[in-house]
Amino acid sequence: MTSRFSPTVRRRRLASELRRYREAAGLTLEQAARHIDSSHSRLSRIETGQSGIRAPDLKALLEVYQVPSSEQATMVTLARESRQRGWWRGYGNAVPDWFEVYVGLESEAAGLAVYESQFVHGLFQTEAYARAVYRAAVNPLAPEEIDRRVRLRMARQILVTEQGLRVRAVLDEAVLRRAIGGRDVLRDQLRRLLEIADLPNVSLQVLPFSAGACVLGPFTIIDFPDAADPSVIFVENQAGGIYLEKPIEVRDCTLKFDYLRAEACDTKVSANMIAGLVKENS
Repeated sequence: MTSRFSPTVRRRRLASELRRYREAAGLTLEQAARHIDSSHSRLSRIETGQSGIRAPDLKALLEVYQVPSSEQATMVTLARESRQRGWWRGYGNAVPDWFEVYVGLESEAAGLAVYESQFVHGLFQTEAYARAVYRAAVNPLAPEEIDRRVRLRMARQILVTEQGLRVRAVLDEAVLRRAIGGRDVLRDQLRRLLEIADLPNVSLQVLPFSAGACVLGPFTIIDFPDAADPSVIFVENQAGGIYLEKPIEVRDCTLKFDYLRAEACDTKVSANMIAGLVKENS
């Protein structure tokens, strides 16, 4: 799959490699920070991808860590690429700061595992449905801001429809019945889901009401093509979103997703259910 370039992924890889080199050198954050006349907190932000690193500081750290010259060149390239502008910047401030990391990770993902309990996932939404979601916000956005965000959301969908991003999705039945934007908008959205479900790179399952209570909130597991980029869990909430990267967190969330898939209807039954709801809303 050919995806859009993402400086976010480069910055994340650079951060993890710097941390790995420091630990291999047997240095603490405080000890390493002193070599670049910096603070332990600043170096910590660099190693977690929250801050970039200046070229002189990178060169100094690589020398202190005794990184081979061939690997130093790779790190310098990563640092340079991590400072480039993401493609989404062309949409102005359509991406909130807390969501920018997600868009960057999604852009170079090899696959997504998605559970949604309230809304259709953004990569599957019609334009009318997306507008209705934004208009329903507690703090309404200005019309021009909604326009920018909807255009960006539609642009992101190329990953699925044209670039073959592998998506395994489980949607709660409530998602299919909640008439966001009214019956006409919902009907067209359901038809769109049937089109998406027919793509070879998409597996779409519905978690029916008959499965009983599900206390899990929505989440996304993001996998990458390069083994150097471990999976990330994205959990959206009212305050924005959080990112979970610890191996134990990824394993736990993966087990939960496997459970959801096992409880959900298979793809054929799910498609028939969606088709039935299209008729109900016609």
